[in-house]
Amino acid sequence: MTKEVINTEKAPAAIGTYSQAVKTGNVVYLSGQIPLIPETMELVESFEEQVHQVFKNLSAVCEAAGGSLNHISKLNIFMIDLGHFATVNDVMAQYFDEPYPARAAIGVKALPKGAQIEMDAIMTLEG
Repeated sequence: MTKEVINTEKAPAAIGTYSQAVKTGNVVYLSGQIPLIPETMELVESFEEQVHQVFKNLSAVCEAAGGSLNHISKLNIFMIDLGHFATVNDVMAQYFDEPYPARAAIGVKALPKGAQIEMDAIMTLEG
């Protein structure tokens, strides 16, 4: 099966040897997004702002691949403090409609560029 690289300037540029997303058939594998502002590649400040920025970045990549956040089947959330889980739930409810994707929340020691949160996902498109 052919792999198609997905890239958009509306999300942060890859800061390593990876693609923003790769589409194979009707499945799109989205690389981890941290809360970088695409235009400046700087982190936003508060935890809640970071969660919003990550969802904006994921949304931009989903749209570049022909879908939306609501096409995400599996979402992985990495946080340096699982005590922020309620905030993630509150913000996530603003971006997704039911049925919600399958999800995992994982506590980690550190994330790139000092981010407090990172998310990656698997999106399934119609067809």
